[in-house]
Amino acid sequence: MGLSCFIITRNEARKLHAVIMSVRDLVDEVVVIDSGSTDDTVLIAEAAGARVIHHDWPGYGPQKRYGEDACRHDWVLNLDGDEVLSEELREEIKALFAQGEPALPCYWLRIMAHAPYGPNRPWRFNYIDRIRLYNKKRVRFPDHPTWDAIDAPKGVPVKRLKGPVLHYWMADYGHQLDKMNRYTTALAESVPKKSMTVLTFRLFFAFPFDFFRAYFLRGHFAGGRYGFAVAMLYAFTRMMRTVKMMERQWPRN
Repeated sequence: MGLSCFIITRNEARKLHAVIMSVRDLVDEVVVIDSGSTDDTVLIAEAAGARVIHHDWPGYGPQKRYGEDACRHDWVLNLDGDEVLSEELREEIKALFAQGEPALPCYWLRIMAHAPYGPNRPWRFNYIDRIRLYNKKRVRFPDHPTWDAIDAPKGVPVKRLKGPVLHYWMADYGHQLDKMNRYTTALAESVPKKSMTVLTFRLFFAFPFDFFRAYFLRGHFAGGRYGFAVAMLYAFTRMMRTVKMMERQWPRN
């Protein structure tokens, strides 16, 4: 049973080699969809044996749908350029395909944050579950510029594999701030407009609740002082999105 892996990239030289190495002997092909990297991303991908395709950036969902179409096989594994399969997950996927086509059309993978500083271990309370291993004839990524999560199909059971995907989501604080600045701009431009009353309420009162969500519910406390700083950045990012949504409705001087 064939399995393809596709990865969308732009300036992902930092971790891309490790990502490809974690899947290269697990899948039949690795396809990298690059949207104009200015670092060594393309060279690293090609040296690691990936097939690299340039495609200008149309948004998160459309780029991932393009990656799906570029894969030869119906069964696909999607990773970002900073997501490395754990050895436990690799063994699970091998076992899943050992007898041919898996029993279910799609599987949840647990994507677990791994901080660049502090103890060298994933923040096990800070994770998201996403459908990243699936049959593209049964489910697809949404055609949305900022939302790139696959919804579980109605009436179809979805199993979560146990091993984590290790998500090296930030190089440092400044890198994450730049990334969130770009992402909140895209969000503010693409989501439906909210009333000024709702946005004003968020502006004045949402910050402490967003910090609580990141620090306690998402497990940033596991990162000690650095986790505290990252939780503050998360709350600030949510505030940035609110302000940018307000700017869409304010007259410019």
